Amino acid sequence: MEADPLSVILVKSDSKGDRLLFRFPYASSEKQENRKQQHRKNPYALTVNESIQGNPPVQKLNKSNGCLANFSDEVLSNLFAVKQELCDAKFELKVNNVRFVGHPSLVPPCVKRGKSSNKPILLLNIVFALQASASHSIVKCYYELSKRLGTALKQEEKRCGYVNSQVKMMISAHDDCGRSDDSESENLDPFEMILEQSTLASDLKHIYNDLCTSGLVQIRINRTVPMSFCLPQKVHHLQNRGLIVDPETIDKCLKKVRPYHGLLLLVEPYRLLETLSSDTSNELFKLIKIYTPLKSLHTLALDTRLKLSVVCISSCIFPQKKGVHTLLRPINS
Repeated sequence: MEADPLSVILVKSDSKGDRLLFRFPYASSEKQENRKQQHRKNPYALTVNESIQGNPPVQKLNKSNGCLANFSDEVLSNLFAVKQELCDAKFELKVNNVRFVGHPSLVPPCVKRGKSSNKPILLLNIVFALQASASHSIVKCYYELSKRLGTALKQEEKRCGYVNSQVKMMISAHDDCGRSDDSESENLDPFEMILEQSTLASDLKHIYNDLCTSGLVQIRINRTVPMSFCLPQKVHHLQNRGLIVDPETIDKCLKKVRPYHGLLLLVEPYRLLETLSSDTSNELFKLIKIYTPLKSLHTLALDTRLKLSVVCISSCIFPQKKGVHTLLRPINS
């Protein structure tokens, strides 16, 4: 299905240079072949792709068995480590039959109170490789996902320096595999080591697998920041074969019926208030205290003197605490 990603790629760029940190899925055979070429007897020998008759080489496909192929790590790092002027904007690049979509983000280093950080600003780009034939709505969804991931990583870097620690761990794994000379170490793949050590790499693998299977992503970045994502084209297609639903169609329907929706709590309001943490927004407290299933969202917004958009966002919260699972479910009034 064209909504399935071919690969997810993580690239960094800072004052120390550009580097591809992680990609999934990865092919160990390609890595071993690249290492063999790096250890050639004559480092100045050129690889001739043309035949004796001078015929041009056959162009390789960049897609194999539904996965990204024929792209080296160096090529990908050069493509995706963009300049700072292109950060915080949509990144889209088409190469042959593959389309790359991402949202480059500048991640300021974590600064502790009373201390100045000597770490450089990090440029991070999480790129999804898609089929070139993917529709505009699918490309837009993956761009939004990359943007959300960048925002979550910025938040964790500001809180505890999570991004810099993960980047340092990944670079160390690449360097350890690159320095190894014995035959046993040559069989090691840095991406395998990174998956065992890095929680960020594990999260990216989890996201890729969820997108390919169900189209629904529910994950906590660094086991802290909750992030959810839905790929409507995939979800509705699995429920009803042949049915393709674009996000734009869903948004149009919601705009028409949203003011007439209401809330249905699955627990008593006082129990829901007990599960909320101390840092919960005051708007949500107001909404629950004045809640009644007989009022629409529009009426609740008027009674709480809140904007309708704030009430709609609050109605999508899924608080979980003390073993109590609650749900604010929109219903037709």
